[in-house]
Amino acid sequence: MNDNLNKNSMRVNNRRNFLKKSVLGVVGSVLSSEIVYALPKGYVPLGIHPLDNDKEALKGKSPEMVVLNDRPWNVEAPAHLLDDAVTPAEKMFIRNNGIVPETIDSKNWTLTIKGESVKSTKTYTLEELKKRFKVHTYQLTLECGGNGRAGYFPSTSGNQWTQGGISCAEWTGVRLKDILADAGIKDDAVYIGYYGKDIHPSREPGKVVISRGVPIKKALEDETLIAWAMNGKDIPVVHGYPLRLVIGGWPASVSGKWLHTIAVRNKVHDGPKMTGKSYKVPIEPVEPGVDPPEDHFRIIESMPVKSLITYPQTGAMLEQGKTLQLRGHAWAGDLEVKNLEVSTDFGATWQKAQLQAPKNRLAWQHWTADVQFPRKGYYEVWARATDSQGVSQPMVMPQWNPEGYINNSCHRIAVKIV
Repeated sequence: MNDNLNKNSMRVNNRRNFLKKSVLGVVGSVLSSEIVYALPKGYVPLGIHPLDNDKEALKGKSPEMVVLNDRPWNVEAPAHLLDDAVTPAEKMFIRNNGIVPETIDSKNWTLTIKGESVKSTKTYTLEELKKRFKVHTYQLTLECGGNGRAGYFPSTSGNQWTQGGISCAEWTGVRLKDILADAGIKDDAVYIGYYGKDIHPSREPGKVVISRGVPIKKALEDETLIAWAMNGKDIPVVHGYPLRLVIGGWPASVSGKWLHTIAVRNKVHDGPKMTGKSYKVPIEPVEPGVDPPEDHFRIIESMPVKSLITYPQTGAMLEQGKTLQLRGHAWAGDLEVKNLEVSTDFGATWQKAQLQAPKNRLAWQHWTADVQFPRKGYYEVWARATDSQGVSQPMVMPQWNPEGYINNSCHRIAVKIV
């Protein structure tokens, strides 16, 4: 697999080198073909524009993807587009907070481990990571913390995600815990925080867009990866090429893209999007519309149990007497899904579905069910998952929160029997 990855990497690099040469060729003509004086180191001459990776964010994406925002990019998949067992890149949601890096030099890319609770600051090249540590591959569920926000009433601010801010791809890399063991962590380590190379929307140099993290216990889990490949290929640029922190089961915002630094902290990480009310919900239940002060909020950790109907597409029509074969996925943050049920009568009765075990811990689980309908007319099919601790999805809107996070209410589709 490493040989294939290296070949893929070479193809990407060759393409970029070609583009750089092409840009320089164009500039040569713009600047009358010859740059007479030597350029200061790091100076970019007028007329040369960096590769605009941000504008190419949708390149290769399915035309059915739904753009919620383009500054920064927030793009989701309709539920029926997520029918694959492993989410392909073209159907994976995008949740960016800043601008995609304009220059990416994978050959000289490094990861630095530092912070108050690391014994020695260490820096690794991408090639060193691949050669020095054991490589692992896991299917990992990544879900936007705001997935389902559109279902809250009263509505909350932010991108109005419906159901498509979820994916389960196959990630390849090395365990973060192996790297931290090599660097050495102190006994007072309580949290890690990441830093990536995305550009702040203000374009202020050095201003960090987002820097989130997880408690050290979560960071040291086997499935927490420093990944360079997704579904057997280089990670697509918009999803974090060439290096990404991948932490399954928690809000996807802790899986930092374009990763260059991990800080080991002796306190809860306090980077941008860790403070204020970002990715937090009220500690105590609040009346819809009430926004308590900041010190009444807690950080979202494991995502709640949830499921999705991926076949058929909502609006399906079926002849009377035919059996409808349903399928979809279910997931439960750090836990496993133990039961999946479907209803065709608005939750009055439930039918048990066939539920598969996950490919590995923190992967979503596939389910199928055959249902029949008593007569012609309009129906809704609902799906409800229950996790290994006996907690089920709510049938309607869960506890309202001011930022509109973790809506895990039952997914439903419309079906007409004719």
